Amino acid sequence: MTHGAAGATGTTGLPGAGRNAAAARNLVVLIDEHGAATGECDKLEAHRAGLRHLAVSVLLKNAQGQWLLQRRSSHKYHSPNLWANACCGHPMPGEPVVAAARRRLREELGLACALRVLRTHPYRCPVEPGLIEHELVTVLIGDVSGDVIADPAEVAEVRFVDPQALLLEIKRSPETFAAWFCDYLRCFGPELLTWSAPQRPGDPP
Repeated sequence: MTHGAAGATGTTGLPGAGRNAAAARNLVVLIDEHGAATGECDKLEAHRAGLRHLAVSVLLKNAQGQWLLQRRSSHKYHSPNLWANACCGHPMPGEPVVAAARRRLREELGLACALRVLRTHPYRCPVEPGLIEHELVTVLIGDVSGDVIADPAEVAEVRFVDPQALLLEIKRSPETFAAWFCDYLRCFGPELLTWSAPQRPGDPP
């Protein structure tokens, strides 16, 4: 784990510059209570210790207003086999949050969609198996464009669901959904239910 001033965290320049790209993907950006970068850390270590870090979370709708959900692969290191929003992830050191969200959409679902930032959301919750998510999440929204080509290492299955039907399903079986998705709906559900997705190219990084 690397701590120090923001300049020591690798938060400038290209993501993964000067390091192995695969190793950079396993790092998260640690932050203080104000959202300022304080260092970087191995992703699993951060979740074991409950260290506050940056995250991104994408919600997508189709033309009928249905939300795209994914069921997380059984191979995921936490919250396997649970239903969640379109995708989530962590910016690599030096990677803008919108770029990170676009990258995770490509990696998990094979999608390239216009996105806009809806809000940031502080989130802390225990997740299985015995880990802690402690994140400042940038929540992004968009319209589904193109066919979903899910990576089976990341995603077990996908489906589209009407928002009101989803709320009833979560109320009936909350244990089948990821903790962060339930948290979003509890904390700013009305905002999510009425969002207007972008009709233009995605925000610049």
